[in-house]
Amino acid sequence: MIRDLISKNRSYRRFHQEVDIKLETLRELVDLARLSASARNAQPLKYILSCQPQKNSLIFPHLAWAGYLTDWPGPCEGERPSAYIIILEDTEISQSSDCDHGIAAQSILLGATEKGLGGCMIASIKRQGLRQALEIPPRYEMLLVLALGKPKETVVIETVGPGGDTKYWRDSKGVHHVPKRALDDIIIG
Repeated sequence: MIRDLISKNRSYRRFHQEVDIKLETLRELVDLARLSASARNAQPLKYILSCQPQKNSLIFPHLAWAGYLTDWPGPCEGERPSAYIIILEDTEISQSSDCDHGIAAQSILLGATEKGLGGCMIASIKRQGLRQALEIPPRYEMLLVLALGKPKETVVIETVGPGGDTKYWRDSKGVHHVPKRALDDIIIG
């Protein structure tokens, strides 16, 4: 069961924008992060939830979508996320959240996958612009934005080819291909 969830939990970048995600669903997903491990059990992460089109439109322009797809500016209107969860570090609790935000993001995205949703972890953020747009106080450091929605694209996992290239790509039908190294190639001892 967990293997299926992890295999289905891809970085989706195009969504059925018209499919709403309720605030209660976002709260349930953040609760999974709350229950997850935290370095030193400091629990410095805080979250901004967005599932309203007006607030979503304030977030979207401050995100970069796919570094390897250089000719693609990101999802067009109608294919944008229905919701976002912004993961913040409360610097009054901790100056270093270690890997907490990665653990939290994975927990949230696995929960989203279980609910038939998909998402994308975005670390390429125009932080100052987003801080101003949402009036985020300076004590909170922006770590990740999770874009969430009902996936509108197919993402397939394939084995890295003989050249070793791990760059994801899209074919002429819009299928998103994600090369993964073979298990024997990553176990060294």
